[in-house]
Amino acid sequence: SATALLVLAAVVGLAVALGLLPRAPVNRFCAASNNQTGFLCDDRVTCVPASQVCDGVSNCRNREDEQEELCGDLPRSLPGYLVFRCSNPGYWVYADQRCNGMNDCGDCSDEMGSLAACPPCGLEWWSCSPVLYEYCSCVPRRLCRDGVQHCLSWSDEYIC
Repeated sequence: SATALLVLAAVVGLAVALGLLPRAPVNRFCAASNNQTGFLCDDRVTCVPASQVCDGVSNCRNREDEQEELCGDLPRSLPGYLVFRCSNPGYWVYADQRCNGMNDCGDCSDEMGSLAACPPCGLEWWSCSPVLYEYCSCVPRRLCRDGVQHCLSWSDEYIC
């Protein structure tokens, strides 16, 4: 029995060395542009933004960002760091869509509240309670004084 155990250990070791058995999962977390969550390609250099994973367009040389094992059962097949779960359990968005200024969840849970933990509006944004559901707590400054009410208080037209 000791010989059989030794032979089994040798066979398993050889199979792992030859790549016939799966190895431990590779950590593919990376920081893409603007410090957003991303997916690291096999080349260990290319970092694909989360929202470009499983989008039908290969961004990695070996197409690993579009493989069936990663994209087969969205969002369950994605690593957790690529997914943000909205307050409505039936909805999710890619992690890089959290705190991007847009209402991607449909209920602003990706932009406001403890789940999102977003920083205050940046320099390019005006803080208010928007009228348009496209935004949540900040509107782009480019919309200031454009003759259209975007904030409940009209601050985008008179103060901004």
